[in-house]
Amino acid sequence: MDGREMRLKRLFGDGRAVVIAIDHGMFDGPIAGMEDLPATAAKINPAVDAVLVSPGMLRHGAAAFAARRRPMAMVRLNWNTVYCFGWHYRHAISAGCVEPEEALREGMDLPLVSLTLQTGDEDRDAANVEVFSRLAARCHALGLPVIGEYFPTGHRAMTPEQLHENVRTGARIIAELGADAIKTFHTQDFAAVTSTCPVPVLGLGAEKRPTQLDALKLAAAEVAAGAGGVVFGRNAIQVSDPHAFQAALCEVVRDGAEPAAAAGRHGLK
Repeated sequence: MDGREMRLKRLFGDGRAVVIAIDHGMFDGPIAGMEDLPATAAKINPAVDAVLVSPGMLRHGAAAFAARRRPMAMVRLNWNTVYCFGWHYRHAISAGCVEPEEALREGMDLPLVSLTLQTGDEDRDAANVEVFSRLAARCHALGLPVIGEYFPTGHRAMTPEQLHENVRTGARIIAELGADAIKTFHTQDFAAVTSTCPVPVLGLGAEKRPTQLDALKLAAAEVAAGAGGVVFGRNAIQVSDPHAFQAALCEVVRDGAEPAAAAGRHGLK
C-alpha cells in the first residue's frame, strides 16, 4: 500500500468519513462561530476523521490536531470567486493559492482542490480545469490523494433538477480528471451521483439547517444514497455544543444510527 492509499484508508477507515469544515474565512472573512480560529479549532471533536482548513490558518488551528487520535488536516489549495457570495462575483475564476509542497511542510495530511465548470465561458472552464489538473498532478507526484471539490456555478439560482444535472456531470468529470474522492452538493437524486463516480463522494452540509436534527437527517439521507461520508461546516460548528453534535454525526454516518436516536443520546435539540 503506497502513501496515497494509506492516507485514503485512514480517512475512510472501513466505512465512511466525517469531515468538519472551518475554512469559511478564506471566502467570507469571520462568520458567526468562526471569528476566532484557535477557538473554532477547539470545538472540533477528535472523533471526526478530518478537518478542512485554509492553508494560512493551519498553524492557528493546531488545537484540532493535538489529540492522540487526531483528525487529519485537509487543506484547501486553490481559491475560487464562486464562493464569495457577499461580493456578488459571477465568473467562478479559480486560482492556486498554495503549492502542495508548502502545505505539506506546514502539516497537511490531505489536499483539497476545487473545480467549477459551466461558468458560461469556455476559456474560463478550461482555465479552471488547468488549475485543478496541475495541482492534482503535483499532489499525486508527492504520494498524496486528492479530495476534489465540485462546486456548481450559481447554484442558488438553480432548480433542483438543474442542480442535480450539474452536480452529476461535474462529479464524474472531476473523478475522470484524477480526484481520489469528491466533495459536492447533495441533490434530489444523489444516488445517481454516487453510483456513477468510481471514487467515494462526500455530501455537503451546505446552508445551515433549521435544527440539529434536520442536519443529522441530511447526513443520513446522503449516506443512504451511497455517500462515502459527509463534510459539514456551519451545521457542525454554529451549534450550542459542537462536540456533542459531531459525536452524533459520527454515529449517524459511520454506524447508521437513526438521527432522532443519536440526537437524543447527545442531548441535541
